[in-house]
Amino acid sequence: MSISVKIAPHLPFLRRFARALAGTQASGDAYALAALQSLVEAPDLLIDPDDLRVSLYHLLLRVWSTVPTNSTTADGRESGDVPPTLRKLAPHSRIAFLLTAVEGFTLKQIARVLDCSPGQAEDLIAAARENLAAQIVTDVLIIEDEPIIAMDLETLVESQGHRVIGVAATHAEAIELVRNERPGLVLADIQLADGSSGLNAVNEILRSIKVPVIFITAYPEQLLTGERPEPAFLVTKPFRIDALKAIIGQALFFADGLPSEADFRAVTTPPS
Repeated sequence: MSISVKIAPHLPFLRRFARALAGTQASGDAYALAALQSLVEAPDLLIDPDDLRVSLYHLLLRVWSTVPTNSTTADGRESGDVPPTLRKLAPHSRIAFLLTAVEGFTLKQIARVLDCSPGQAEDLIAAARENLAAQIVTDVLIIEDEPIIAMDLETLVESQGHRVIGVAATHAEAIELVRNERPGLVLADIQLADGSSGLNAVNEILRSIKVPVIFITAYPEQLLTGERPEPAFLVTKPFRIDALKAIIGQALFFADGLPSEADFRAVTTPPS
C-alpha cells in the first residue's frame, strides 16, 4: 500500500488540527500542505512509519515551528498582531491541550509528537487548562435544534463564565436574536429543525457583524476537504467537553482576526 493511501484517512483531521492551531482555513491548510510536500520530498521525516497519525502531527508541528508563532502565515505573509490572550499561553501548552482534547491523543502520543516526556506533556496540558479557565468571558449565541444538545451546550459555556444570549433552533430565530443582542461567539449546528441551514444563518450574521464561529457536526471530515471555503473551527458530534472548551479557547484567541461571510459562502448543503 502506498504512503498516500495510508495517510489519506488522517488528512481531514490533520487539516482540522492545523486550522484550529492557525485560526483560519487558509493558513491551516497551507501548513498541512507544506507538511505533505515535505513528506513527499523526504519520506524519512516520519518519526514512526508504523504510527502514521503521530508521525503526521509531528511533521506538521515541525513545519509550524519554522515561522514565528501566528505572526506570519505559512506562505510568509504577515497575519497581523498576535492577540494578547494568545501571547499569554505558551504555544506548546495550547498545542498539547488541542492534541488531547480535540484529537484524542494519549499523554505518550503527545510526548512523541512534541518531543518531550509524558510528564512534561501532562504539565503542558495542566498549564493550558489553567489559562483557559481564566480566559475572557463573552456572550454566546447557540444555534442548535436538538433541545438536549442545546441544553448541554448552554450548561458548558455558562460553566466557563460565558453568558448565553439565546438558543435558536432555526435560521430565522438566529437572525432575530442577533438583531437584539450582539454575540461574542456563535456555536452553530449545520442542519436545523425546519430544514434551514446553520451555515446560511452564519453567513447572514457575518454580513452585519464579525464574530468567531464554531460549527458542530457529526460529519467533520466532509467539511475538511480543503477543496472549497470551509469553517476554521469544527467540533464533532457527539462532542467531548474538553474538545469544545479547547476550540472555544482557540476561537476567542483569534477573535482579532475574524472570518467574513465569504469564508463560508461556498458551503451550502453539507450534512448535519
